[in-house]
Amino acid sequence: MEEKQIISYRKIVTLKDGVNVLLRPMTRDNAQELIDLFSPVTDEDLRYLRHNVRDKKLINSWCKDLDYSRVLPVIALVNKRAIGQATLHFEKGPRRHLAEMRIYLAVDYRRRGLGNIMLHTMIELARKHDLNMLVAEIVADQSHVVKAFQNAGFELRCSLEDYFMLPDGDKRDVAVLTLNLRASVDEF
Repeated sequence: MEEKQIISYRKIVTLKDGVNVLLRPMTRDNAQELIDLFSPVTDEDLRYLRHNVRDKKLINSWCKDLDYSRVLPVIALVNKRAIGQATLHFEKGPRRHLAEMRIYLAVDYRRRGLGNIMLHTMIELARKHDLNMLVAEIVADQSHVVKAFQNAGFELRCSLEDYFMLPDGDKRDVAVLTLNLRASVDEF
């Protein structure tokens, strides 16, 4: 998928409660929307995130250094408010056929169907990028998230014991799930 196609991608969805949401690729101009999305992140959520999303410099660098060939970030907007972000992290070399998927939702938009919509949108975009596989690493005690990925077709491949370390040193198991985007063809 070319950058011009990526930038022009738009999808408007309606949540079950009637709220209209625009899904589109993040641009360099979205720093403030992301800062507003991540600034109210709870201490508990922050423990499970890979980065300190409260760091405005980090968020600004994501926008400034935006490279759709490395990471494809999609932002969910209600009016001009960012309520979610999903990303495809593209691999290189022998893993160039796959991407890792991550999703973050604003607290007040969780359990409203947005996560499922974003999950399916990212699968759609991964197919447009001609990927073979998506990978998701989910802390195992977030069983509702694991179940949502499984309902979208992801398969649990393994559970890695003590694979994720929280800031306080406590460890959590991680479920590794994959989704094959292309049916394998066995010939005889």
